[in-house]
Amino acid sequence: MPDLLDRRAVRLDAAATGRDDAIRQCGEALVVAGAVEPSYVDTMLERERSVSTYVGEGVAIPHGTLNGKDAVRHDAVSFVRFPDGVAWGEERVVLCIGIAARGDGHVRLLSELAQILLDPDRARALRETNDIDEVVRLLQPAGEEEPA
Repeated sequence: MPDLLDRRAVRLDAAATGRDDAIRQCGEALVVAGAVEPSYVDTMLERERSVSTYVGEGVAIPHGTLNGKDAVRHDAVSFVRFPDGVAWGEERVVLCIGIAARGDGHVRLLSELAQILLDPDRARALRETNDIDEVVRLLQPAGEEEPA
């Protein structure tokens, strides 16, 4: 995902009081990176109330509703890691990857993220690294990774 993950949208040592706080932090990282208007964060919370964005293995991928598309300036990803985990319904989330996309871009982003997270070595590295540049490199689609 070249240029989709701005270093300003990466948080490696976050803590949250709960699911909504975690989603808000993912959304605020997208705001700081200039990818979305602040109103997009509310649509991320709205999406979560209608369907969980928990995808398994301690990962959630919150994103806005269709109504939030107008608040997206450009496709982007945020990466927020909660080392102590966050209660997400019956589950516990450690990696929260927020996405924002115009049009149907979210489908491509979700597909690329799924491929990345299905690679056990990359998923483990995302949970363990303390290097923002490494996170950016690891979140490149397969075949597009920059050399370490």
